[in-house]
Amino acid sequence: MGRPQRGSVPLPVSQTNSNVVYEALKDAGVGLLSALPETWLVHLIRMAEEDPEMILVRLAKEEEGVGVSMGAHLAGMKSALLMQNHGYLAAINGIVSGAMLYKIPLLMLISDRGHLGEQDPWQTEGGKYTRRILDALGIVRDDLTLPEEVERKVARAMALAQSSLSPVALLLSRDLMWEDPVS
Repeated sequence: MGRPQRGSVPLPVSQTNSNVVYEALKDAGVGLLSALPETWLVHLIRMAEEDPEMILVRLAKEEEGVGVSMGAHLAGMKSALLMQNHGYLAAINGIVSGAMLYKIPLLMLISDRGHLGEQDPWQTEGGKYTRRILDALGIVRDDLTLPEEVERKVARAMALAQSSLSPVALLLSRDLMWEDPVS
C-alpha cells in the first residue's frame, strides 16, 4: 500500500515512522490493537491487520476500545488503543468509569491533531483540549516526536500502565507522523 489518499491527493503519512511505532508496540508486548480508521493511523492499522501475531479489533467508536483493552488485560494480554484527539474526548466515560475505576492498564496512542500545520478545520478543536483533559484526569502523558525516542517511550509508557494499573497516553505528533515539512 502506498500513501493514503484524500480524493486524488496523496497524504504524506510517514510509513517509516509508523513502522517504528508499530515495532515499538510489539517490542512492548502488545498483542492486541483496537482502532477506528484515522488518517495518521492508516499504516499502523494496516500493519496490525497484516500481522498474524497481532489481533486487530476494528471499533465503531473509541469508547469500545476501552472495553476491549479491559478484556484483553483480564485475559492476560497487553493491548493498545489507537485513536485521535476527538476519539479520546469521546472515550472519556469509558476511561473514567472503566479503566480508572477498575484499575486496568490502558495504553492510548492518540494522533495529536489540530496544532501548527493542521489543514483540516474539523481537527482543530480537539487538539486544544486533549492535554488539559489528560492532565485534569491525572493521566500521565508524553509526546512522541522523534523516531529515535519512540521505542524507549512506548516501553516506559507500557511499564507505567502495567505497574500503576491505570491509563497512560502517548501523543503522536505531526512531526512524527507527517512527512511533509511544509504543512
